[in-house]
Amino acid sequence: MTAPDFESRSADALAADDLVDAWAFLSVEERVEGFRLLPPAEAEHVFLGLGARDQADLLLGLPQAERQLWMRQLAPDDAADLLQEAPEAERTVLLTLIDPDTRREVTALLAYAEDDAGGLMSPRYARLRADMTVDEAISYLRRQARERLETIYYIYVLDAEQRLIGVVSFRELFAAQPEKTVRDVMRTQVVTVPHDMDQEAVSDVIAEHDLMAVPVVDAEGRIKGIVTVDDIVDVVREEATEDIQKIGGSEALELPYWQTAWGTLVRKRAGWLTILFLGEMLTATAMSRFQDEIARAVVLALFVPLIISSGGNSGSQASTLIVRAMALGEVRLRDVMRVMQREMATGVALGTILALIGMARISLWQVLFGTYGSEAALIATTVGLSLVGVVSWGTLSGSMLPFVLRSFRFDPASASAPFVATLVDVSGLVIYFSVAKVVLRGTLL
Repeated sequence: MTAPDFESRSADALAADDLVDAWAFLSVEERVEGFRLLPPAEAEHVFLGLGARDQADLLLGLPQAERQLWMRQLAPDDAADLLQEAPEAERTVLLTLIDPDTRREVTALLAYAEDDAGGLMSPRYARLRADMTVDEAISYLRRQARERLETIYYIYVLDAEQRLIGVVSFRELFAAQPEKTVRDVMRTQVVTVPHDMDQEAVSDVIAEHDLMAVPVVDAEGRIKGIVTVDDIVDVVREEATEDIQKIGGSEALELPYWQTAWGTLVRKRAGWLTILFLGEMLTATAMSRFQDEIARAVVLALFVPLIISSGGNSGSQASTLIVRAMALGEVRLRDVMRVMQREMATGVALGTILALIGMARISLWQVLFGTYGSEAALIATTVGLSLVGVVSWGTLSGSMLPFVLRSFRFDPASASAPFVATLVDVSGLVIYFSVAKVVLRGTLL
């Protein structure tokens, strides 16, 4: 390769990388303009690396004559994803750009819900008959490979009615004796998923069995397609993003952050923020219930932020841990009592640690500055016992709320950290001042 060629190639690659890096900040017109300046190989790399929504926006921004070229670059499942993201009025026109065979495959995929296994699968998979010899099978696979199969790692064995009867890996087939039949080397125990299984459940199946792909079957056991691990990576990322946004106290965004309109961003966050604000108003109500105690012992008010924030933080920790454990299948509804016992013990331990630190701080300030007067020991005891109670309650509440939501078929991720913190703030005040009334009775109260 000559120096000019090398410099030219480096410049092309840099242009493609720059376009990808700046993609989120560009308008559709700027994206189209930058995309059309790329060399064909770089343009193909960029186009196939985009998400379905970005592909749809880009395709609709291109001149009519160029759309067919890029539409035909897509595998059937990717073309179906693009069509689902395109405006409804444009879908029929885009569908006509695909060759007739692929169009039939895409139309069949569009009949499934987007979040079901059928909506994720690719209809292009390697298949064999059980009575083929190994040599015949390898020759047949070579012809199939020209059809741009999704993967050739697993080869599925079908009967005359297209029912799945076995699976064999390419390695196993290649290592077998040429005169053996596919039936001799295939495995009949095949992990499958039904076509209407939710995408999150499909990801759990693939992760549990450590698969590169899983076949999708109908009620009669006929194979309809396969879901590959690269499709599941996108699903896991999508589901994790949605859960994280919910845990943060916001509705999930349908678009990436920079592509979400400002008004939508406000609306998605305002709902939960308003609910949390109304919930925090109960904090003022709880404090007004104990205003006489606060008036007689103003020092109690100094520790309110310390007490309620510790409870809220412990509840948020527990809620986040349990929501994630549920998402990974580590914790199920039947585990509620075990989780309750474990988190209660954890809450008491954490509360005790914070109580010792809080009491040590009060004692130190009393020694150094005489801040709390003759009742410093009782104040330290009040704060210490309150921290144990509030942190234990916060941990228990945060861990149980996802179970309550799951039992009512709500998304456990709705047990957001701010929601748990608000709940514990109110109850934490009640615990704190109730402990103070008992410990400080006859002295400050």
